[in-house]
Amino acid sequence: MEVILIKKVANLGGIGDRVKVKSGYGRNFLLPTGRATLATASNVAKFEAQRAVFEAKAIADLSAAEGRAVALKEYRLAMTSKAGSEGKLFGSIGTGDIAEALTRAGHPVARAEVRMPEGPIRTLGEHVLTLHLHTDVNVDVTVAVTGED
Repeated sequence: MEVILIKKVANLGGIGDRVKVKSGYGRNFLLPTGRATLATASNVAKFEAQRAVFEAKAIADLSAAEGRAVALKEYRLAMTSKAGSEGKLFGSIGTGDIAEALTRAGHPVARAEVRMPEGPIRTLGEHVLTLHLHTDVNVDVTVAVTGED
């Protein structure tokens, strides 16, 4: 299946690239999420007419993500959770908890933007996680977990 990318897709291409993808990937992910359109003659002509609009939107999205990254660059999130005497949490802190805490702190972040390479936080202390704000923008945030009394 050949598609035209409307948005930049990691490990695939940028705006306007014509790429061949597996049918399932195109049908189930790229087309429904608005990242691509089929590479038919009419769609190619329609895309070329709107190319400037798509590129302007991509630049605006990138600059917005970079602005959010600057605001979060040196941010340190403090969280409290119940923990045992050995420093292990009763339960864990996951992506939803992190996104909710950051949003309450005035930094709106979606759950899908939080990347926790080592899995959920299960111990007290400082942990570094990555926020994937845009295809080209990642920022590291330190989460300090302390125990409740």
